[in-house]
Amino acid sequence: MDNDSDKKRIDCRKCIYFHITWDKSFPYGCKSYGFKSKILPSLEIIKVSGIPCLKFEKKNS
Repeated sequence: MDNDSDKKRIDCRKCIYFHITWDKSFPYGCKSYGFKSKILPSLEIIKVSGIPCLKFEKKNS
């Protein structure tokens, strides 16, 4: 990826909607979009739609 893409990359692990599914085939999930994935949900969204995730909300940590 180029530098612009790296700056816009969303870290699902810092999002309130991210969760681990414990499903070996689809270990990552997004509660907001309601799906499980083999890769981080934000990467799946970019792969499918071509745009970054629009529902990211940072966790209070």
